[in-house]
Amino acid sequence: MTNIYKDIIQAKADGQKLLAILLDPDKIDLNSVALLIQKINQSPATHIFIGGSHVQNNILDELIFSLKQKVSLPIVLFPGNSSQISAKADAILFLSLISGRNPDYLIEHQVKAVPILKKTQLEIISTGYILIESGNETAVARVSETKPLDRKNNDYAMHTAQAGEMLGHKLIYLEAGSGAKQAVTYEMIKKVSNNIEIPLIVGGGIIDLQGIQKAYDAGADLVVIGTAFENDHNFFDYQAQKSTIVNHLPKAFGTEI
Repeated sequence: MTNIYKDIIQAKADGQKLLAILLDPDKIDLNSVALLIQKINQSPATHIFIGGSHVQNNILDELIFSLKQKVSLPIVLFPGNSSQISAKADAILFLSLISGRNPDYLIEHQVKAVPILKKTQLEIISTGYILIESGNETAVARVSETKPLDRKNNDYAMHTAQAGEMLGHKLIYLEAGSGAKQAVTYEMIKKVSNNIEIPLIVGGGIIDLQGIQKAYDAGADLVVIGTAFENDHNFFDYQAQKSTIVNHLPKAFGTEI
């Protein structure tokens, strides 16, 4: 069992909740990366995810290099396709879009990624990726040309997650999508969490610390914050917005209140 995944498994066993900040390289100015790093270090994040549905600039390696100079958190690739792979990261979520039926995102992009991944030392973490309807068309749905699962059909989402687990995925990722109007429901998170053994990641549409807490309470093992932090790097300013989230996270990652 590899290190980052082993740590996620151990955190789940210990009841320790995890938090990832998702960075989209296309939305980052390298000239302002020092401030970004400062805010990440002041946050309670336990991981950094990097990726997006579209990544058109060429700063991935440079961004990761800059982060690693000042940030000690694991850097995990969250790629939209094989062009978003950097050997400078620590790990990659090897995603299969199991909620959709587009073979490109079920297996074809993964096949194309293999020759690249074989030349790296990246920790490869197989992840069943499930897109949930969120009130608007997200970039994931548009790019993958797949239909999200009905946000009210908890049983189907559960069965999809269970199928992913049976196929051998190490993680399940319930995703409402970047900029989603609505997050994955508490009921769906709870249903999926209670019926799989592997760790559950939840992201998309979470706009405040209370939303993070609700996802944790429903059974999420790791919550991902992207757009909210992207729009406001002071999102985790505990002096301005206190939350019981700090009780779930390692004190080393949080600001004392």
